[in-house]
Amino acid sequence: MRSRFSAFAVGDAAYLLRSWHESTRPARLDLDPAQRWIRLEIVDTAAGGLFDSTGTVAFRAHYRAGGSAGTLVERSRFVRTDGRWVYLDGDQT
Repeated sequence: MRSRFSAFAVGDAAYLLRSWHESTRPARLDLDPAQRWIRLEIVDTAAGGLFDSTGTVAFRAHYRAGGSAGTLVERSRFVRTDGRWVYLDGDQT
């Protein structure tokens, strides 16, 4: 989760696509260069340990866009594929 937040913060769409599960990955990702990701708060985690194949991360990601502050709140699901964690999907609240 932290590496994906960092990728959003620096605009690394290629990394975001590589770390997205192939079954839910979009064909392309257009990031808004005017949107600035500022801070990530991990609210809760479930599973995702050394011997798990799935895990969830609940978080708040703070950003600025168009002179206004905002917060994205999501519970993301991750799966381990070929030994590495990839983003599957998420529910925004």
